[in-house]
Amino acid sequence: MRLPQPAAGPASGASAGDSATDAVAAAEDAPASAQAAPVDDSPASSNGAPRERLNAPGEQLSGHQNGAAGPRATPGGKAELNGSAGLNGDQHAAGEQVTSQPARRRGATALLAGWAGIVRQHWLASAVVAGGIVLRAMTQMAYHPAIIYIDTLKYLYGQWPGSDPVAYKIPLKLILAFGDLGTVEFIQHLLGVAIAVTLYAVLIRRGAPRWLGALAIAPVLFDAYQLNVEAMIMPDIWFEAFLVAGLAVLLWRPRPTVQMLVVGTALLGASTGIRQVGEILIVPAVVFVVAMGGGWRTVVKNTVAVTCAFAVAVLMYMGAAFELTHHFRISESSGSLTYGRMATVVNCATLNIPAVERPLCPTKWEVSQGPDWLDHSTTGPLRTYASKLPPNLVADHNQLAASFNRSVELQQPLRVIGAVLRDAVKVFALTRTTSPGDTPIWRWQFHGYFPTFPYVHIRGNRLWITLPPKSAASHLTRTVMLSPAYGGAPQVDKPIAAFLRSYQLDGGYTPGPLLALFVLTGLAGSVLLFARRRLSPAALELALACLGFFVAGVAVLAVSDAFEFTWRYQLPALVTLPPAGALGIAALISVARRRRAPVSAQAVSPRAPELTAPAQ
Repeated sequence: MRLPQPAAGPASGASAGDSATDAVAAAEDAPASAQAAPVDDSPASSNGAPRERLNAPGEQLSGHQNGAAGPRATPGGKAELNGSAGLNGDQHAAGEQVTSQPARRRGATALLAGWAGIVRQHWLASAVVAGGIVLRAMTQMAYHPAIIYIDTLKYLYGQWPGSDPVAYKIPLKLILAFGDLGTVEFIQHLLGVAIAVTLYAVLIRRGAPRWLGALAIAPVLFDAYQLNVEAMIMPDIWFEAFLVAGLAVLLWRPRPTVQMLVVGTALLGASTGIRQVGEILIVPAVVFVVAMGGGWRTVVKNTVAVTCAFAVAVLMYMGAAFELTHHFRISESSGSLTYGRMATVVNCATLNIPAVERPLCPTKWEVSQGPDWLDHSTTGPLRTYASKLPPNLVADHNQLAASFNRSVELQQPLRVIGAVLRDAVKVFALTRTTSPGDTPIWRWQFHGYFPTFPYVHIRGNRLWITLPPKSAASHLTRTVMLSPAYGGAPQVDKPIAAFLRSYQLDGGYTPGPLLALFVLTGLAGSVLLFARRRLSPAALELALACLGFFVAGVAVLAVSDAFEFTWRYQLPALVTLPPAGALGIAALISVARRRRAPVSAQAVSPRAPELTAPAQ
């Protein structure tokens, strides 16, 4: 068993030694008729397309092979019947009992040999995946039961209802039905490895070299900030999983069917229930189907299909959310999160707004605290705004805040765009630090102790959760001990935790300049589509896949930075920009090789047959 290989490109074939070894092993175990059967070596077969059957439906290659009646080839070339169709059926039935166990052993041996062949053929990617598994095993052992973050309270205790989508509660409750928070972390680590394997498979199917595929999955496997967020009871890894799964379905075939377009786009739409930023993923889906082409009728049909699939997925989530929260919405946080960004850039001296919205203008000190503080602080302008309104307007405080945000966007757009761009380039920095006003980076770092956060603390060797008031009108808080069913007392393996912290702080993350290189090569590979008529089929497949990953990554990061910059929100870059960059490099290599390739002697115009005729 091998991963499907592309029809053309640097990774299209296995080594000669591997092929010969597999052929000999297959010949020793196969019956005579199977050895004599022709092998399909067509490009479609090597590119993952289903091979045509060489025998009729229901026909068996050999009765001895699978226990069914059928012809058995003899050395003389004549067919000899066995089973119920022949005179020696009883002998064959008795032979089945004798040979069934050896046959099963041969099947298990063949399966192991197949996996060994995959590892041998993809040795570089296998080594990278193994390294990622080791790091995840260490992370699992470092902190027990798992890292409880501030936002974890939304999903375990229903705090701050409506502030974020709630679909993460579904897998969380399913896992907690048979396990604890440690089980949740374990499954989230498995998701991280599965994401890497899926990315590698997609890149190889599209024709990227194996070394580039291994390079593309190294960031998500080795980045310590990715490991940290997988260890948290947080929805980020599930958002990445839906994002990668949707792109994988869209890109699995060179020309996906309408059904595959619908399924892939529905997965992208479903990510909106995990993080609201998933709303923007309709953009890469539409861009991809338009770039595929195929005539205007095909483009229109595919565009309508993906748009409807995305809308249905979002509406299904909103319907489920209505059953849980009694509100038909994705979340109500978009207005408040936009306020943090707008309040940091606004110039209220020139802003034309009603007097009732003036209390939303922050002071210089409040601006210096950054968007996150402005969004969430109970003493900030947004959270205290309702108390400053007349009683008849208190119920409309969210609408008034949204009106303030729109006024800033429309009247001072350059200030908003400049702030977003300044934050967007931070991901390309060589080191990872906290800029003034940003969410502190220590929240996403490993520590030599069991990490605690606001609302999460340790007392008497137990984790305690402080639950904030349910509403702004209430000031009552209560403190509860983390349920023993969630995993018990907090524990930390100090040597492993110290190693993880040292690894993270001393370079165990994806360097910003490398991400910048992936952006440039991803952009270059996408731009090649403007000269699609000059591209070979292999280069076109690479460029289309490059475009899908590139647009998805840029779109998610841009919308995230539009709200605020945190290093946590940059993690989707690890599953989009490296694959886009690797595919872009592969497309550029393919174009360069085609230009350098000599003109074949076979490619002669049919108008001059005498040029190809042998000399007399």
